[in-house]
Amino acid sequence: MSGPGPTPPPHARPWWHPSVFADRRPLLATRARVIAAVRGFFAERGILEVETPALQVSPGLEPHLRAFRTAWTPPDGRRAQPLYLHTSPEFTMKKLLAAGLPAVFQMARVFRDGERSAAHHPEFTMLEWYRAGTDYADLMTETEALVAACQDAAGGDPLRWNGGAADARLPWRLVSVAEAMAEHAGVDLMACLPPEPARDPDPAPLAAEARRLGLTVGAADRFDDVFFRIFLEHVEPRLGFGVPTILYDYPLCMAALSRRKAADPRLAERFEVYVCGLELANAFSELIDPVEQRARFEADLALKERLYGERYPIDEDFLDALAHGLPECAGIALGIDRLVMLCAGARRIEDVLWAPVAGG
Repeated sequence: MSGPGPTPPPHARPWWHPSVFADRRPLLATRARVIAAVRGFFAERGILEVETPALQVSPGLEPHLRAFRTAWTPPDGRRAQPLYLHTSPEFTMKKLLAAGLPAVFQMARVFRDGERSAAHHPEFTMLEWYRAGTDYADLMTETEALVAACQDAAGGDPLRWNGGAADARLPWRLVSVAEAMAEHAGVDLMACLPPEPARDPDPAPLAAEARRLGLTVGAADRFDDVFFRIFLEHVEPRLGFGVPTILYDYPLCMAALSRRKAADPRLAERFEVYVCGLELANAFSELIDPVEQRARFEADLALKERLYGERYPIDEDFLDALAHGLPECAGIALGIDRLVMLCAGARRIEDVLWAPVAGG
C-alpha cells in the first residue's frame, strides 16, 4: 500500500487546509468580536436589524459598478424574469423608511463583478444604516462612535493597514474635499467649479491643475475623471493616518444619492471615511426628491452605456417610495470586511473572510 503523496508547497494548498486555515483563525476570531460589537452598538440605540433580498430588479446604478445578472423562473410557466444580485441594499432599506420605520441597519452580502484585490472581493459584507430625521453630520458622530467601539472589541490596538496606523478612539479629523485638495495637491477646487450648480462641470480648469501636477488628461475626460486622477494620486493615499479622517462636501457632480448642500448648492452633503489611505465608508444626507433622483439615474445610466456598453433597469418602485414620501433621512454604507482588516491588522480582505469566492 502506497503512502501519502508529497506535501504540496504552502502556496498550492487550498484555503481549508488546516495549516493554511490556522493562520487565519485569530483574524476570524476578531471578525466575530467586531460583528458582535456592531450588533450590540445598534441594539443599545434601539435601531432595528433588517434583512432584505439580494435579488433585485435594479442592482444599483453607480456608473462604474458592475453587477451579476441572473434570472428568476416563475413556477407557472411564465417567461423568466431578469434579476440582479444587488451591489448595495440601499434602495430596499430606504423603502423601509418610507414604510414608516424610523431607523434600520443591515449587514448584507453584496456582489460586485470585476473586483478582486487586497481590498476588494466579488462578494463581501456591507453594513448600512439609515435614520429618519437626521443628516450627514449626525452620521459622522455615530460612525466615529461605532468604529471606536469595534476597535475596543478587537482588543484596543490602533487600526492598522499597509504600514499605517490610526487610533479611532481619539478625535477624528474632519476635512472638506476642497481643503484636502488644497492641502495635498495645491488645487483650489472651488475655483475649478462653475459659479452655478452643474451636474457635468467643464473639466478645463481642473485639467490645467492636473497637468501642472504632471498627470495625463485625455481629450474626452470629464470633470469626475480629472478629479479622481488627482485625488487617487495625491490625496487619498495621505488620508486617515494617526486618526481616521472624515472627508466631506463633494462636488455636486459626485452627489450620487445625496442632497445638495443648502449653504452652497455646488456641493453635496456626502462624506467618506478614510483610515490609513483606505476608504471605509460612504454616507449621505439622502436625496428625497423623486424628480431629481430620476434625472440623476438617467444621467448615470447614459454614462454607463457610453463607457461600458450596458444599462441596468431603474427601480421604479424606489422612485414611487420617494414620491410617496421618504422622510428626511441620512444613510451610510461601511465595509465590514475592511473594518475587520483594520481592527486585526490584516494585509488582505481574504484573510478576514471565512471562505473566499472560488477563482484567482
